[in-house]
Amino acid sequence: MTKFTDLKLDPKVLKAVTEAGYETPTPIQAQAIPEALAGRDVLGIAQTGTGKTASFTLPLITRLSRGRARARMPRSLVLAPTRELAAQVAENFDIYAKHTKLTKALLIGGVSFAEQDKLIDRGVDVLIATPGRLLDHFERGKLLLTGVEVMVVDEADRMLDMGFIPDIERIFQLTPFTRQTLFFSATMASEIERITNMFLSNPVRIEVARQATTAETIEQQLIELSPTRRDRAFAEKRALLRALIESEGEACTNAIIFCNRKIDVDVVAKSLKKHGFDAAPIHGDLDQSVRTRTLEGFRDGTIRLLIASDVAARGLDIPAVSHVFNFDVPSHSEDYVHRIGRTGRAGRKGKAYTIATPSDDKYLAAIESLLQKPLPRTAAPEGYAESASSAKPERKRAEKSEKPTRSRRTRGDKPAKAQENAVVAEVEEPTVAQPEAVEAKAPREEAARAEPSRTETVQSEKPSSDKPRNEAARDDKSREARNDNRNENRNDRGGRGRRNREEPVVGMGDHVPDFLLREFRAKAS
Repeated sequence: MTKFTDLKLDPKVLKAVTEAGYETPTPIQAQAIPEALAGRDVLGIAQTGTGKTASFTLPLITRLSRGRARARMPRSLVLAPTRELAAQVAENFDIYAKHTKLTKALLIGGVSFAEQDKLIDRGVDVLIATPGRLLDHFERGKLLLTGVEVMVVDEADRMLDMGFIPDIERIFQLTPFTRQTLFFSATMASEIERITNMFLSNPVRIEVARQATTAETIEQQLIELSPTRRDRAFAEKRALLRALIESEGEACTNAIIFCNRKIDVDVVAKSLKKHGFDAAPIHGDLDQSVRTRTLEGFRDGTIRLLIASDVAARGLDIPAVSHVFNFDVPSHSEDYVHRIGRTGRAGRKGKAYTIATPSDDKYLAAIESLLQKPLPRTAAPEGYAESASSAKPERKRAEKSEKPTRSRRTRGDKPAKAQENAVVAEVEEPTVAQPEAVEAKAPREEAARAEPSRTETVQSEKPSSDKPRNEAARDDKSREARNDNRNENRNDRGGRGRRNREEPVVGMGDHVPDFLLREFRAKAS
């Protein structure tokens, strides 16, 4: 059996490995480390949790032990798709390089540029970064990549999923072609193979397991949920999740719960907290300080349930995760392998539950096609029926209150509708409110039948039956006076208002005023 002492590592590195408690390398480590020490390009494909990080960290430290870094020119570059994975690589570097004088810098988002610039200016041997932040420093003129001797791309297929491939291609072009390149991933898509063919020189392909296979130490279970109603699917999935956690009991020491959307991560976390579970969310929209604090709490055991998006599915090394719950079936089949790979690590036993609804059938088919075997089905735990039924009455009452209380036919009946709504709010049974509503409508309908229509009132011009006679008489007189005033105004406006259309029009040629015919003579003095 191969041991770390057989891999020709630096004695200081071997001492750190021994202090960390490792003696025997994993298959990917046993095959990749000698090739990397020989200076060859390596394309490593292995399932998650098999120690790929140490496969490039240990030979990297051994090679860089000779030499010295220059300002703004790192000697090696490690690219990671997420901040958490980059921070994890930095932690591994600190563990294995603690007996050496090598320096490192971590370039991730959420940290000020000034602090990172200080580290780069002093010169670093190992630069660990996410692609976006690395290019930001380069474009600001704070970084040169012409001195990179070794370049590592970790979780290359995740880079593809997150849209980093154009950035990766640009970074490759900024580094010297004499570099050594190490590619590591759990899956290998066609786009990744195109990049490896373009930028790797005669790489050694190391595939210790078939692509996208899961560890045998993980017990997988699939629960197919048929919601009672379509709008109840999300609530019933939450109830099923709580029932699964409770059914595991003390065996579930901690767990990661995966959701497809960030908004669902927050909702599930709040729901679990409301029901007394120790839970915390983590996703890409949170500040880096919050994400770091949450991960530390999950590692040290102060947080039992970590609700996460796929930002935590790739590469995070938390050895003691007992359970993984897929609250949502991943839309990409490869993500299923990475998600459940958070448990059952380093030879430990683990359990992975997946909750599926009928709308997830196509995703399930893709996962089973990738794994080349069906997922084991199991029934919902006994506590699920009680928790699901207890949530329904509360939701029904909420839905009743949200129903509209007005329609087109009864838009004018505001007093009656207000009374009906008040009765419905006080009494749960709607049938109790119907007689009162009928009694309220009856006087109004009788009054409407007794009151004559508007057209009849205009034609007859008779006073209304509910007015006194003297008031009706005054109304008639005022109406006649208004009509007379209208007629006079029409006559004043000219010929358009003449009462008799046959009267001749009198003009200046037909009639001369008398004052024009008078003679004005001066009086004799």
